[in-house]
Amino acid sequence: MKFYKILIAFFLMSTTLFGCSKGTDKKESKYADALTVLQEAANAYSEEERFSIAGGDMEHAVMDAPGKFDISKKEELISVLHISETMFNDIEDCATMVHMMNANTFSAGAFRLKDGSDVNRFADDWINELSNVQWMCGQPETLLIVQVDDQYVIVAYGIDELIQVFKKNVQTLNNASVLSEKPIAQ
Repeated sequence: MKFYKILIAFFLMSTTLFGCSKGTDKKESKYADALTVLQEAANAYSEEERFSIAGGDMEHAVMDAPGKFDISKKEELISVLHISETMFNDIEDCATMVHMMNANTFSAGAFRLKDGSDVNRFADDWINELSNVQWMCGQPETLLIVQVDDQYVIVAYGIDELIQVFKKNVQTLNNASVLSEKPIAQ
């Protein structure tokens, strides 16, 4: 009799535990990686809206398209997108697209964040980091932060006209929502 009670208790506990674990699963994303997110945003541009871009890191640069950025190249990523050291703890994957003539004219990065990362803290950290930059070769006017599919955060800065076009195109992505859009203090 004791054996059956133990077996029933074990069965009830195991089904309860398995039932609880389903609530912690990460939502599935339509996008395989950060590069796919930026590629779809770039593909949404009309012919009139397009401008010359480059993507990726220096070693694996891509012309006229977004590119995958090796997140182990911290110093390079800091100089391109002004990511702070502490933000690297949240980043799992990255892709970039930058204006060919001047990064201050337009720069964008898509990041897949690690499970458990606080999206709002990540966004606030980036805004704080960007507000402390000493700009050379012209100051960008506007910053934009968009969340996509609960797994990706897109950050962008540049002249307002290009940011507005980018925002319109990014909002065509699956479950895209603007977290922040504001002028960059001068």
